[in-house]
Amino acid sequence: MAISKLSISLFKVSFLVVFSIFGFVASSSSSTNPICDFTPYPTFCESNSPPNGHGDIHEHGRFFIGKSYSSSKKFFSLVSNYLNSPSNFSESTILALQDCHLLCDLNNGFWSRTLKRVNSTNNLSPLEAENVHTLISATLTNLDTCLESLQETTSNLDDELLSHLSNGTKFYSISLALFKQGWTNNTNTERKLAQINYGHKWEQRLYGLISRRGRKLLESPPDGVNVRQVVVVNPDGSGNFTTINDAVAAAPNNSVSSNGFSVIHVVAGVYEEYVSIPKNKQYLMMIGDGVNQTIITGNQSVVGGSTTFNSATFAVVAQGFVAVNITIRNTAGAINHQAVALRNGADLSAFYFCSFEGYQDTLYTHSLRQFYRNCDIYGTVDFIFGNAAVVLQQCNIFPRLPLQGQFNAITAQGRTDINQNTGTSIHNCTITAASDLAASNGTTKTYLGRPWKQYSRTVYMQNFMDSLIDPKGWKEWSGDFALDTLYYAEFDNQGPGSDTSNRVTWIGYHVINDTDAIDFTVSNFIFGDAWLPITGVPYSGGLL
Repeated sequence: MAISKLSISLFKVSFLVVFSIFGFVASSSSSTNPICDFTPYPTFCESNSPPNGHGDIHEHGRFFIGKSYSSSKKFFSLVSNYLNSPSNFSESTILALQDCHLLCDLNNGFWSRTLKRVNSTNNLSPLEAENVHTLISATLTNLDTCLESLQETTSNLDDELLSHLSNGTKFYSISLALFKQGWTNNTNTERKLAQINYGHKWEQRLYGLISRRGRKLLESPPDGVNVRQVVVVNPDGSGNFTTINDAVAAAPNNSVSSNGFSVIHVVAGVYEEYVSIPKNKQYLMMIGDGVNQTIITGNQSVVGGSTTFNSATFAVVAQGFVAVNITIRNTAGAINHQAVALRNGADLSAFYFCSFEGYQDTLYTHSLRQFYRNCDIYGTVDFIFGNAAVVLQQCNIFPRLPLQGQFNAITAQGRTDINQNTGTSIHNCTITAASDLAASNGTTKTYLGRPWKQYSRTVYMQNFMDSLIDPKGWKEWSGDFALDTLYYAEFDNQGPGSDTSNRVTWIGYHVINDTDAIDFTVSNFIFGDAWLPITGVPYSGGLL
């Protein structure tokens, strides 16, 4: 039976017991191998270290990254074997195994790329280190999402699956800690960039050009956007394709950024499709005719039999994806609980002038690096959630009216490991009630977020917060879970809901200054200066 996030708090906390048994919660014990003391699992690290524990931090890092890759491939093979014997499982469990299969396949690619990079050098540039750090962080997220899908659909998890998930999580976490210690420590000073003024110059130069978004953008691409080809989707048959998925299937495979974007122009209309952009459709740009003009809609939900991961109307994992002028909806409604509009696990992806509409779990910022600019996000419970490194900038955030007895939580950030470089940064956005919430009796409480996972990290900077925000600001998930280990922060927000004088007093909550806030800007948090210019999407690199 499907369970809403509001009602699964105790259910999820109970799984922390399982996590502890299998090592998902970091051990505080130390080992006789000092290198292993850098990791969350020192005892497991020591028992699985190179022979005699010899080698420096780099040799240990390469060893455990190799172990992680091997673990990933074995788990992928196990899941594949299960899917080849579908009669042994319920339909819902098969859906969860399909989620795991996709996520494990992505992990195999991430570990392969990581191993190749660390084998080549002990020294990485700040950007190279960030790239690898991002990939390893995503492998942990993918494995955790696999477990989430299995939890949603399966009452008794297979011992073999649990064992692989447990050992995989430990290997991945140890690899992440050793990589961070061995390959990124020397880049910390360089990585901390000064406040970027030229980010505003980019905005001034590009904004006027790309504001011709839509057809004008296609006719005359802005400077810095290299367009490889353009195809048109029109249901009336006058374009190249009548469905979005057909256009995606025909797009070039395995493109690189230097080849330019393959553009799909989706003309105005309502498209009842479940769109998926697979990993081999890189550097694809999808442009509609405007919010509420080009609409992609679906209604899958957990109550309807889907997993949260697979309930998305629109899902993308291909690197370099860009969307402009599109509305993406999940119309399952509040009564059907988890129902995702957009699920994004695409590195270096950007959404500009798009709208995401749903209730619970609208925008799933699943993993890797993402940017949203001038977008509208509508929802109720945990409606911006996931574990990407993501910045939302100049967006409109509209909490809606939830089910009776529910409260709104804008964010539910899912960082599971203290060494992951992930988190949600909400910068220069506007938070106001949607029309249904504004017209209600005013008893619904709306919070900035709550901690879905142990190291949940969310920062609000220079936003306008209307009076709908509860004075406490933030909401517990269950009891004191994660209140000491989360990182929630506010900086220089405005509006009647921004007063921090009555905020929560958790150890993990902070009112920060500009020195700390700079860490969560586009330039620093997602290294946006290195990849956003080629998309043509405007951005502010620093604080306002």
